[in-house]
Amino acid sequence: MNKLPIATRVQILSMLCEGSSMRSISRITGVSINTVTKLLEDAGEVCVTFHDEHVRGVKAKRVQVDEIWSFTYAKAKNVASAKDAPDGPGDTWTWTALEGDTKLIVSFFVGGRDGDCAKWFMDDVAARLATRVQLTSNGHKAYLEAVERAFGADVDYAQLVKLYGASADSFKGRYSPAECTGIKKIPVEGKPDPKHISTSFVERQNLTMRMSMRRFTRLTNGFSKKVENHVHMVALYTVWYNWLRIHKTLRVTPAMAAGLTGKLMDWEDITEIMDAADESKKRGLYKKQISN
Repeated sequence: MNKLPIATRVQILSMLCEGSSMRSISRITGVSINTVTKLLEDAGEVCVTFHDEHVRGVKAKRVQVDEIWSFTYAKAKNVASAKDAPDGPGDTWTWTALEGDTKLIVSFFVGGRDGDCAKWFMDDVAARLATRVQLTSNGHKAYLEAVERAFGADVDYAQLVKLYGASADSFKGRYSPAECTGIKKIPVEGKPDPKHISTSFVERQNLTMRMSMRRFTRLTNGFSKKVENHVHMVALYTVWYNWLRIHKTLRVTPAMAAGLTGKLMDWEDITEIMDAADESKKRGLYKKQISN
């Protein structure tokens, strides 16, 4: 099978993380939509492994967690009447954990918004941290048991609960949120510092995520059609955000600020990792054929 030139692969991967749709990328680069999809799948698998292996032993002080909504194939209310729906249609939630000082995405998880998903997510967050942290979440009740299970008493945990007034009037449009009239800071475990009970950084990162991936854009047809490809895109975005994208305030990447690397990576580094993984996979298949 012919492999795309490195320059073309770099262009496609960078456009995927800059808000371009897959079909627009196909038109601009002159490759088929199937080729773009296959490159995303390959890159996503590599990025899941890369994140899992390299974001470990994070020396964090303050971690904020949140969830961002999207949907796969069809909105939840339309799933029952959808034709040929794949596995996992409907609401799709992306959970993220962000370190407040370095802006590093410590963990991400794609699934529902139930208690089991909260437990899987918080278990992964705890496994990647090397220090006791102050943890802040929103008021989602699923966090209470999940944090207790993952950290026990070894955490300073608080919830930030936002209080809303009446819904915005209909003239402002359906996506206008209700007015936030106040907040409540609720200590849950340990001794969280009230000054740092906040979810502002992770919510800002969620905005970057929504703007950087076409799959999260509202009122378009660029939403994910398969959960697997949604996961691949989130993994690709996370590696780009942590290791390739220079944070304007920090002036380095979050991975560099967190002490995980001293090198600024680029897309060519990602393609090299993909080539190495592909070669390793081929050698494994060859050895399997020989042994059989």
